[in-house]
Amino acid sequence: MKRALAGLAALGLAHAAPAAAFVPALRPGGLAGQGEPGHVALTFDDGPHPRSTPHFLRLLAEHHVRATFFVLGSELARTPGLGADIVGAGHEIALHGWDHRCLLRRGPRATYDDLARGVDLIERTTSVTPRWVRAPYGVFSAASLVAARRLSLTPVLWTCWGFDWTSRATPRTVFDTVNRRLRGGGTILLHDSDVAASVGSWKSTLGALPLLLEECRSRGLSVGPLSEHGMR
Repeated sequence: MKRALAGLAALGLAHAAPAAAFVPALRPGGLAGQGEPGHVALTFDDGPHPRSTPHFLRLLAEHHVRATFFVLGSELARTPGLGADIVGAGHEIALHGWDHRCLLRRGPRATYDDLARGVDLIERTTSVTPRWVRAPYGVFSAASLVAARRLSLTPVLWTCWGFDWTSRATPRTVFDTVNRRLRGGGTILLHDSDVAASVGSWKSTLGALPLLLEECRSRGLSVGPLSEHGMR
């Protein structure tokens, strides 16, 4: 009995061990989204949503900036036209899972089916095969990494975020939080939807975005999608 319990514990630990990468200091450079020192990758999670995503697309167009959008399959299924809009505007589309549930709670088969379903929907609605995957909450499991490899997806997290999903967020707090850890070669995580956040929190993100783009320009950093980031 003790051996069986020890074996189950070891399997559980192996399944959950990749989740430690949620802690920035424990991430290898590639998983953290570390790229070329003169470039910053701009990424958005949790969309697309008709109430918020179009505002981000308009603002990015005004600033002539492209980004990577990590979409949820469940949200894309509701508004497939927004996926086409993202790609049509020159942005990169990537996978954030089917819905916003922690992958640690799913076994290998369910995890693969979740990611495969998302990839299939992206391909059918945008005619693009996604290259990147980011787990909900940034928590990868061993099963999710195996599934990602089978689906030719590259896992990537971030080097700085805006803490933009809370009711206390403002454009200034989002900007200041990102700016504290903003470095050349880094990857910024923001959210273009509030489906897994406080209602209306995306407005603070949208308000912070021009400040962040100006900050990057003032430092001589180009801003773009992960595909232009020179990931190491």
